[in-house]
Amino acid sequence: MEKQNFYETASPRMLEFDQIINKLQENACTLKAKERIRNLEPVMSESEVRAQLRETTEARILLDRYGDPPVTALEGIAELIERAEKESCLSAFELEKIGGTLTAVKRLKDYLCRGKACEISLPYYEENLDSLEEVRGELNQKIRSGRVDDYASKLLKSLREGIDRTQTKMREKADSVIRANKECMSDHFSTIRNGRICVPVKKEYKFRIGGSVIDKSSTGSTLFIEPPAVARLFEELQEFKIDAENEERRILYELTAMLSDQAEVIRQNAKTIEKLDFIFAKGKLSLSYEGVEPEINTERRICLEKGRHPLMDKRVNVPLDFEIGTGVNGVIITGPNTGGKTVAIKTVALSCMMAQCGLHVAAEKAHICMNNLILCDIGDGQNLSENLSTFSAHITNVLSILQKADQESLVVLDELGSGTDPAEGMGIAIAILMALKKSGALYLVTTHYPEVKTYAEQEEGVVNARMTFDKESLKPLYQLVIGEAGESCAFYIARKLGMPAAMLSDAARAAYGSQGLSEPGKVTENDIFLNPDSKADETGWKKEKMPHVRKQKAVHADAGLSQKFRRGDSVMIYPDKKIGIVCEPVNEKGVLCVQLRDKKIYINHKRVKLHVAAEKLYPEDYDFSIIFDSVETRKTRHQMERKYVDALLNLSEE
Repeated sequence: MEKQNFYETASPRMLEFDQIINKLQENACTLKAKERIRNLEPVMSESEVRAQLRETTEARILLDRYGDPPVTALEGIAELIERAEKESCLSAFELEKIGGTLTAVKRLKDYLCRGKACEISLPYYEENLDSLEEVRGELNQKIRSGRVDDYASKLLKSLREGIDRTQTKMREKADSVIRANKECMSDHFSTIRNGRICVPVKKEYKFRIGGSVIDKSSTGSTLFIEPPAVARLFEELQEFKIDAENEERRILYELTAMLSDQAEVIRQNAKTIEKLDFIFAKGKLSLSYEGVEPEINTERRICLEKGRHPLMDKRVNVPLDFEIGTGVNGVIITGPNTGGKTVAIKTVALSCMMAQCGLHVAAEKAHICMNNLILCDIGDGQNLSENLSTFSAHITNVLSILQKADQESLVVLDELGSGTDPAEGMGIAIAILMALKKSGALYLVTTHYPEVKTYAEQEEGVVNARMTFDKESLKPLYQLVIGEAGESCAFYIARKLGMPAAMLSDAARAAYGSQGLSEPGKVTENDIFLNPDSKADETGWKKEKMPHVRKQKAVHADAGLSQKFRRGDSVMIYPDKKIGIVCEPVNEKGVLCVQLRDKKIYINHKRVKLHVAAEKLYPEDYDFSIIFDSVETRKTRHQMERKYVDALLNLSEE
């Protein structure tokens, strides 16, 4: 069965299987194992499912007894082995990495060997691992800290000792030159410039110290000179280094060749480690939610004892007891909103999908049947991009499900028939249930329609179920009871929360007609879903006094204010008694603009008193822009006016 077909309508996201995959990947170390987990899909072969589940169980046994296995990541090992086979010389760092991998192989072999005491099959994967003790010993002996070790060969040890001796002699010769010519030196110590040991000589004493100028200071006052004796030792040093480098290369080639000869063994080690990494990842996941190995059957039976959703905290998750398939192919679950209906059907479907992927189930005991498809319609499938309403999206999905479902399928539908007219939605819901029964599939359906409950009671092979509800605390108990129809409890909750009896009477009449009322306008103990002990007022409630919206008062402008001050009036501003000139008269808010010596201000008219009226200070046609506008502003205005007149003249001439 192709993955695309299985997941086509059973989206991993719908059942939160994608989150299970993410957690499983977190438990893996190797890239190959992570890739395999990403592509994990339900298996169609019963024997293969049983084998994979058994591997998960045995991994769990080893984890419980011995802890996590020493699995290494193996990044880049395949590429290094391929290069070794092409007769490329691997670096010391790369050889050390492979040596570390072989050490990890040995530790994993030891871990699995201890596990043979459990008398299970998984530890015998140890026989597929070869730590290549001889190769590993050579690598660990000759490569250390990312370099060829001094003791990798006698020749290399001798050459490196020669390098050390020569470097010491060079330093001693340079220091002796400094001691003998202290007055010529700018420092008391030799230094290395351009890879050569030099003495720091003052520029004016250049010709007193023999040797080659290697470098000079930034100011040019100091010359770094290599004395002749040091130069002769430098040539000797280079010969030692060349010989040592050749010996190192010989050793690296030798070790690379050893790995090349064992390339296939190393590849087999990698494959085995990656498979074990995948198996132990499943075991670690099972350990995280205390899973168990389910019993697999082909008799179309699903049974969960104390089942839990694996992504929910065990401390708050109410265990689920569920069974279907023993003469019952369909379960119709009803109950109040937020009562756990969706979680219940997700738990069942997710458990089935996980089991068929070789994963343990979060339960005390479980029987899971093989399914060719797990078909789901859960949640709001509204598709705005395709302009589909919630109802349209649900129906489109359900029709696709009905086309695929057969006697080996599991169908899970949430809130069947919702999102449309209740009467029509109820009819569609029953029609879908009838089609599901004809298909022979196992199906779990949640709904609020009372007619669907009646259908389930009357139809053979279909059974009602309900989610329990505490009527005292008004809280769901998240427990599934098979064989009983649930109730929405809407009237009961409303009554409990204080809805008046008169309103409940109206609600009952609207929902159930006159049969819903014992007496018009009054709700009694016999009315369905109602609480006879409620202390709510039978006629209604006393209206609480609530705050009122305060409208803004209309602002009416004082006609006298606009005439109080005119442009150009000299005024006195209180309390500072500053003198200014009115730029803008009083507006509807009682504010005017006054020009002071250095700035303009806006001030309430009550703080302003007329000092000298404008007509006493200025001629009738006086240009106040001279006072109130800047020189730049006036210049710009004149230019604009002049250009405007010129433009009119040009137009008239044309």
